[in-house]
Amino acid sequence: MIRRIVAFLFLGWAAGFLWFVVALPGPAGAERSDAVIVPTGGAGRIARGLEVLDDGLAERLLVSGVDPEVRAAEFAAEFDVAPARMECCVTLGFSAVDTRSNASETAKWVAQNEITSLRLVTSDWHMRRAAGELDRALPPHVTVIRDAVRTEGNFAVLLLEYNKLLASRAAGLAGY
Repeated sequence: MIRRIVAFLFLGWAAGFLWFVVALPGPAGAERSDAVIVPTGGAGRIARGLEVLDDGLAERLLVSGVDPEVRAAEFAAEFDVAPARMECCVTLGFSAVDTRSNASETAKWVAQNEITSLRLVTSDWHMRRAAGELDRALPPHVTVIRDAVRTEGNFAVLLLEYNKLLASRAAGLAGY
């Protein structure tokens, strides 16, 4: 009996992993939002966030989880952002250290800036978990557009992220 239960659980986990890999989210269209949110940690995320800003699809950008040692001028030089653009439109968030705290940092920034719609830019393999954490942190009236940056995720990254997604959803169901 126990073997059957374990086999059933494993098959469910394996089918879920297959879905996770085959159905990775993709880029969003040209929907406008008040702001774009980019959690640090993956190649192409910040560049895509700045592209959204430059294309006029959002007015403000929060880069969440920036290393506290990074200065605005260094960020601007690294990503070729004009000083005027940094001043008006780009906020560097330094308090987040993981996906859950990215969501908390974003929720505080959204409330302070009276944001009602935002575009989440993150890696395709990270999108579901990041969006889930945001859904739990943001008030229900805030609309989130998911804009996934395509990656060449390797098996180990995908496996780890799938398990993190399962843990995140379990924590959400448990009220954490």
